[in-house]
Amino acid sequence: MGELESDKHVEYILSIEKKKDDFDALLMEHLRINGAYWGLTTLDILHKISAVDPDEVISWVMKCYHDDCGGFGGNIGHDPHILNTLSAVQILALFDRINVLDAEMVSNYIAGLQNEDGSFSGDMWGEIDTRFSYCAICCLSILHRLNKINVEKAVNYIVSCKNLDGGFGCTPGGESHAGQSMLFRGEQDIFCCVGALAITGSLHHVDRDLLGWWLCERQCNDGGPNDGGLNGRPEKLVDVCYSWWVLSSLIMIDRVHWIDKDKLTRFILNCQDKENGGISDRADDAVDVFHTYFGVAGLSLMEYPGLKSIDPAYALPVDVVNRIFFGK
Repeated sequence: MGELESDKHVEYILSIEKKKDDFDALLMEHLRINGAYWGLTTLDILHKISAVDPDEVISWVMKCYHDDCGGFGGNIGHDPHILNTLSAVQILALFDRINVLDAEMVSNYIAGLQNEDGSFSGDMWGEIDTRFSYCAICCLSILHRLNKINVEKAVNYIVSCKNLDGGFGCTPGGESHAGQSMLFRGEQDIFCCVGALAITGSLHHVDRDLLGWWLCERQCNDGGPNDGGLNGRPEKLVDVCYSWWVLSSLIMIDRVHWIDKDKLTRFILNCQDKENGGISDRADDAVDVFHTYFGVAGLSLMEYPGLKSIDPAYALPVDVVNRIFFGK
């Protein structure tokens, strides 16, 4: 099966900051705060977050803050968005530095994005998506300010996105998808809906057996190089990132035992660059920090030896979540 190349992955993540002027980094400039969350959380799962200077990280994060509205941009000078705001709050939570925030201002920004039907817009331009519902609920929960929104309406909107196959779309009537990227449009999403329902104590709205069946059907069993990997919807290629999206959802609905964890572990490990570090979407493709995070996070969900446990709803290490809610 091979082993997780932890040290190589740490080196790879730490090297990304030194390459911020290369072509790939410039293409991802607008996603930098999200990339910081992926990389830093990976380091924490690998017990190596001490390899970065927290003051330097937090100083940069706060430069992405818009004190006129309370939201965060994807990079310094970029417009605020709820996706970036969640990443910023998660990064501060990793370092136990949420106290640097004006939590009321940030919470008011998020609450102001809720619409009359309970849905959330991503920013001032009004795009609606269940990704944004999850971001709002997760962020406000971390800040202990869920009372800022109408939770009942938010839950009812998410439930309105449920499909006959047990899955959820990004809007009512949208196709079920195991877990769209938290950044890119065009795919439907189960993780965000299940995660938001879990945080609000509303998982009774989920048909666990029906959804569990749909999710476990995402595992590929073709005997080839991608055997054991997971895809996001029928007839799509497997992708390491679904090791997070699908597994976390299965864990939240208590159906994770319906997939073959050994095969999935083997698939993730086969997608490593064993020489230079990093994990790719599929074996022999180019690595990136996005798939490195979701590969390591997926292994953590499967209790791979030597990794910190990660919370399937908050997408943060369990010890960070315990510190947020229980002060320990």
